[in-house]
Amino acid sequence: MSPSSHPSGRAQRQRKGFQRRRGGTLFLLMLPGVAYFLLFHYGALVGNVIAFKEYVPFDGLWGSPWTGPGNFRRMFEDEAFWDAVLNTLWIAVLQLVFYFPVPLGLALLLHTLTWSSVRRFVQSVAYLPHFISWVIVVALFQQVLGDTGLLNSGLSGAGLHTVDIIGDPDAFKPLVVAQVIWKDAGWGTIIFLAALAQVDEQQYEAAAIDGAGPWRRFWHVTLPAIRPVIVLLLIMRLGEILSVGFEQMLLQRDAVGPETAEVIDTFVYYQGIVGGDYGFAAAAGLFKGVVGALLVYAANKVAHRLGEQGVYR
Repeated sequence: MSPSSHPSGRAQRQRKGFQRRRGGTLFLLMLPGVAYFLLFHYGALVGNVIAFKEYVPFDGLWGSPWTGPGNFRRMFEDEAFWDAVLNTLWIAVLQLVFYFPVPLGLALLLHTLTWSSVRRFVQSVAYLPHFISWVIVVALFQQVLGDTGLLNSGLSGAGLHTVDIIGDPDAFKPLVVAQVIWKDAGWGTIIFLAALAQVDEQQYEAAAIDGAGPWRRFWHVTLPAIRPVIVLLLIMRLGEILSVGFEQMLLQRDAVGPETAEVIDTFVYYQGIVGGDYGFAAAAGLFKGVVGALLVYAANKVAHRLGEQGVYR
């Protein structure tokens, strides 16, 4: 009997044929996503050339006059731009300090629940706000904390002094952080729960036998196991540190004024889309992208020095 006609040989050929067909199917399924990124992410990078031009839509991308670094010079001399940068950094730091630990803490609490039905219910309730648009979220907060909201209705009914938290510039930055926590903390727990599910339960049992309490088990078993995930998410968060939520800020900008709520994304929108100064707005957007890329590079280098894999080698 020849090797080609042997039953094991036929089975091997069939298996290889199935793997090729499966690989081709997966490649076809991947093509729309690859095309999306090539067209709308990498292809759109060509449009950054207008940051060095006085872009006029009727003259086109290449017909508009070249200004060189003129838009960047105007940008660095514009006090409104630096106010937007300062507001962005303040909000980003507050989100990094107060929002980033919340999904981890919520994931740890959910991981300790032994009743699976209760855990699934809590997860569903915590995930739900992520699927609500920012328009509805901001409207809900206005209905509760606004000048005529539920909070002030209760205070006025009790004869107490009312407060307009939504319209208070001093309370705006803590308010937007609270909104992000309420909306996205549950969704952020998904990755941490997946990482916690990979921790070997025998390590917890061995640590408990050795006399380790809950805190020491967390410090010596849980934290080392999920530290690579924490570092990875922190690096990715630093890359988006200048993106603090365009829709969220745009919807609440008029309530407290641009001096308090103007961030880089809304600055680009009002300068470019509303004001028609496309080259100047593109320069501000390009500045934001370059700073984000440098932060990712620096944070990745620090992660490598600390012995972590980071985003890339």
